[in-house]
Amino acid sequence: MFVGIVVMTLCCFCVGQGLNAGTSVYLAQRGATATLAGIGAAAFSVAAAVGRIVCGPIVDAKGRIIVITIGGVIVLCGTLGAALFTDLDLFVLWRLLQGIGFAAVTTASATAAADVLPIERLGEGIGYYGLGQAIAMSIGPALAIFLVSTEPSENLYRGLSVFAAAVFLISFFCRYEKNVERLPETATYRRLVERRMEAPDEHDGETAQTRKRWLNSVFEPKALSGALPNMVIAPTFGFGIFFTGLFGTTLGVPIAGTFYTVSAVIMIVIRLASRSFMDRTPAFKLHTIAALAGVAFCLTLIAVGQPDIDEGLRNGLFYFAGVPYGLCLGIVAPVNQAVSVKNSPPERWGAANALFFLLLDISIGIAAVLWGVTNDLFGFTTTLVFVMAFIIASIGVARLTYPAADKRWCR
Repeated sequence: MFVGIVVMTLCCFCVGQGLNAGTSVYLAQRGATATLAGIGAAAFSVAAAVGRIVCGPIVDAKGRIIVITIGGVIVLCGTLGAALFTDLDLFVLWRLLQGIGFAAVTTASATAAADVLPIERLGEGIGYYGLGQAIAMSIGPALAIFLVSTEPSENLYRGLSVFAAAVFLISFFCRYEKNVERLPETATYRRLVERRMEAPDEHDGETAQTRKRWLNSVFEPKALSGALPNMVIAPTFGFGIFFTGLFGTTLGVPIAGTFYTVSAVIMIVIRLASRSFMDRTPAFKLHTIAALAGVAFCLTLIAVGQPDIDEGLRNGLFYFAGVPYGLCLGIVAPVNQAVSVKNSPPERWGAANALFFLLLDISIGIAAVLWGVTNDLFGFTTTLVFVMAFIIASIGVARLTYPAADKRWCR
């Protein structure tokens, strides 16, 4: 059951990451501006943010798998629609559908993954669940850059539609909610159902109260301690996800999607090694290291964009940029999420995570528009300077918002 949920989530992330990386290249080939790509990226991110807010209560009230199934249909419609109806006037519509469906699937599948795991192996299982996402970040963007480079470029959407269809189909094999006996005896969801069967009166009125609690399920103020620094540094990820592939393709770098493969491999290594440093090193030190890696990523791409650089060196540096980018993303996201969660009351951890990801989506969406405009007006080099400004600012924000224990440089 858990393997099916992980594979289903991996397919969805391949679609989401592939669309984010390949769409800007697709639009450039169609003669559209980077500004339109940024608007589409913002539409995806905002739709995903709204989708998470709406889907949270529905997941609890109606079930996980039904949300995943419907989300899979929406993702498929948004992806296949872009392949069949290529008029750019409909472009934003497809991005909205893609964002809503992506949010529905990933929100519900994260809950489903925790549902089916034995409690004694919950941490290990969630680690593997996150590792699947990192692998998808390698497969999705690299495949997207390859597909969009073929003729016709709509192959991007046709190919990713296969993954979207897989999400829908696999969901039918993960229907555990009406067959809880298929789950381990210590699985969280099975225990929840069994408690409700033993004492049904204690749970009367839960569904009726869901609407009243939906704001509380999203907003936990104490989570801002980590969510704010992450929101400020997130424009770096916005550039990396939406525009780095376009940058490399514009410069003529062969197989530009290799950048994403390199960064994903580094992220996988970081997450596998995280036990040795994540809980032993102060959060501020880790955030600063990640920010410096982000600056190195920007400086490397600035060097790549110099007109007099040797072609072989240019290509090598472009691929190498995935190393500091992977370090930055692989460290900063879990560190700030941990700060948000551990400084929130345990009974509010769900709300803390919801606020963390909501601010992340909003930041990336706004940054996508900003970077699209600056790319068109001033070029990639100037945009990268602005990206570095956000990275450096995030260090100051972390210094202001982190609790005292997390501000220490050593322990």
